[in-house]
Parts: sequence; structure tokens; C-alpha cells
Amino acid sequence: MRILGVDPGIIVTGFGVLERKGYESVALDYGCIKLSVQEQFPKRLLKIYNQISRVISQYLPDEFAIEDLFYAENAKVALKLGHARGVAMLAAAVHQIPVSEYSPREIKQSVVGSGSASKEQVQRMVKDLLRLKFLPEPFDAADALAVALCHCHRLESKI
Repeated sequence: MRILGVDPGIIVTGFGVLERKGYESVALDYGCIKLSVQEQFPKRLLKIYNQISRVISQYLPDEFAIEDLFYAENAKVALKLGHARGVAMLAAAVHQIPVSEYSPREIKQSVVGSGSASKEQVQRMVKDLLRLKFLPEPFDAADALAVALCHCHRLESKI
């Protein structure tokens, strides 16, 4: 089974693709979609959609997992983040891939064992769990892999 995890953002959107074989996960690819603040917001959304669609076409994931909105003090930022999440989920829907959403706390709890884990702790744990040679960077890519790992754990718990 292949899982695409996404950590949505309005400046940087992370993605991570895992191959799940039994109880072992292997990272096939991970990285970031970097967006320019100088670019008009609709063009940034289009770039997220196109790049997530490209990853889907390349890796043909069976499942799509995305980080849910976190509490933001600035409503405008939360709204824009919601747009970024929406176009990423649209890419999955267009490709008829089931979508699952997880809160940041749930992801950290699943991967690190603490819902209040730091970005550095998540990054180190993702490296260890996936047996990567190097820390996955930047944090957005590590977070996307963590989203995919969280989804793996949730699927296993349903068996």
C-alpha cells in the first residue's frame, strides 16, 4: 500500500510518499512545494494542486492523509491555510484517492508518543522509524512523512 502524506502551508507545503509492506514503511519520496509570497494567492493554490497531482501521478498512492487545521490566532491565515488544504484534497479527490485528516496533536502522539512533541522530535523520530540515513528536511517534509506514518498506524489499529 502507498500513502501520500501532506503538510499543507501557504508558503511551504510538505509531501511524503510511503510504501507500506506488512508492518514496515519505506519512504519513496519526500520534499516541499515552495511558494513565493510575491505570487498571487490563486497562483500559489494552483501550484499546490498541480504539484500534488504530479506526485499522485508519479507514485499512484492508495491513500491520502493530510494534517487538519490547527488553531490560528489570525483568522485570515487560518482561512488561507484552509484553501491550501482544500486544493491538496481536491487533487486526491480528482484521482479518486480516499482522504483522511489528522490533527497535529494526533500526528505527534502517533509518531513520537507525545501530542506536544517539538518539530525536532518529530523529525528525529521519522528518521528512525523510516530508517533514513539523514534527517528529512525541511520540517515540512518531515511533518508530511509523519502524517503518512500516523495514517499507517491508524490503519493498523483497525485490523
